[in-house]
Amino acid sequence: MKKRFMSASALIIGSMLVLSACGNNSGDTAPVAGDKTAKPEEKPTELTVAFPIFGAVPKELSLVQDSINQIAQKKINATVKLTPISIGNWEQQINLMLSSSEKLDLMFVGGNNYSSYVSKGQIVALSKLLEQHGQGIAKAMDPAYLNAAKISGSIYAIPTIRDFAAYNGLTMRKDLVDKFQIDVSKIRTLDDVEATLKTIKEKEPNVTPLIPGSIGRTMLDSYRTFDMLGDSLGVLPNFDNNLKVVNLYETEEYAQFIKKMRKWYTSGLILKDASTNKTSQFDLIKSNRGFAYFSNMKPGFEQQETKSSGVPMVTANLLQPVSTTTNVTGVMWGIPINSKTPEKAMDFLNLMYSDKDIVNLFDWGVEGKHYVKSDNVIDFPQGVDSKTSGYNLNMGYMFGNQFLSYVFKGDDPKIWDKMDQFNKSALKSKALGFTFDANAVKAEYAAVTNVVTQYKLPLETGSVDPEKILPEFISKLKSAGIDKIIAEKQKQLDEWAKSSK
Repeated sequence: MKKRFMSASALIIGSMLVLSACGNNSGDTAPVAGDKTAKPEEKPTELTVAFPIFGAVPKELSLVQDSINQIAQKKINATVKLTPISIGNWEQQINLMLSSSEKLDLMFVGGNNYSSYVSKGQIVALSKLLEQHGQGIAKAMDPAYLNAAKISGSIYAIPTIRDFAAYNGLTMRKDLVDKFQIDVSKIRTLDDVEATLKTIKEKEPNVTPLIPGSIGRTMLDSYRTFDMLGDSLGVLPNFDNNLKVVNLYETEEYAQFIKKMRKWYTSGLILKDASTNKTSQFDLIKSNRGFAYFSNMKPGFEQQETKSSGVPMVTANLLQPVSTTTNVTGVMWGIPINSKTPEKAMDFLNLMYSDKDIVNLFDWGVEGKHYVKSDNVIDFPQGVDSKTSGYNLNMGYMFGNQFLSYVFKGDDPKIWDKMDQFNKSALKSKALGFTFDANAVKAEYAAVTNVVTQYKLPLETGSVDPEKILPEFISKLKSAGIDKIIAEKQKQLDEWAKSSK
């Protein structure tokens, strides 16, 4: 089945995704800067557009490319050469393209690599290009989310319009919720979650009450009361804390959380091999081995998880929606420094945020061949499904303005209106727009990251005794240099706050 609303932070950079701004929900195509019919004698500019994909290259990608080019040539006198790269090879191949003379005009930019691209001078500052060639982008996006991509006062990449926030909660099997008459509306705290898990443990002894939300994911990864400031190596408690950065692992909140997870683990409420588990949450649910998992959620999430697992799921909201820089910058687009035609690249990027036909070609393919439409709701043509379709990327969150995308049959027809309201209603972290540059502490950063990799999963899944292991973890973090990292992050945050007012 199609996974239409999957968060980019989970898909692209393993953290993330989780996260959309104030889009043009009317579905009308916004005016495009420089939108004019080309003079007959002008030769179209060809733009190389690179992005990662998770499966095989769609066999009919060329048909989609041809259809996109018919529009782009007419509107901005440009054509595109779509260059999908396997996610496993993305970083290596894109770095080779950036460091060589290979043609590259527009590229996907993930939040994990954003500051590195900027510090190395590999992508161009976009403020002037936005002003001159990006009116459609500016019209579609809430300025708060557009400005969240600023580094040292300049925007170097444009976030795609999608979920720009997340709320943490518990995702559960609906059959067991119904069977034991669990009132989901009353699950609001971790104590409420514990009572629910105990019910499952008692009445369904062969089902593990709580499983990881993804392979390699801890319970804290989907229950955050702090801005992780990109990496959790220095965080902002309560998304504010007067912009004072603290060591998460030394806080009382962290100690209490992992103690609770340990209690759940020793009581049989958490999967025994949670810290080493290599089975997805969906497979654990399908095989009747698991009941619930913590999640980073958004509108449409229940339907997404139901389709992914093949089992009806329900959710309980535990924490309010919050937007951080990580939510916003997880999926972006930038113009490489070696592009010979950055103005044309920005013209095309503008179409990705303002032209409904371009957006839906990227998202769904060619109408009549890859989908059929009734109003703004689409379905596969007769005799075609997700396995036989010649174009089935399932990556609508990646291509510009998802709010201009059609809704697939079975999904909420009002999903983009709801996502828009969700973004508007989210609490914005006081550090929204801050991006940490670790270059000044590269050695310490590598050493501390290795320590976190060793201790994080066991502690945050309850797999080890925190009374013994947490002091050891903190000691090794300090020896590796976490205090120096936090001091540097505080310095940069103070400078950011002063410059951004």
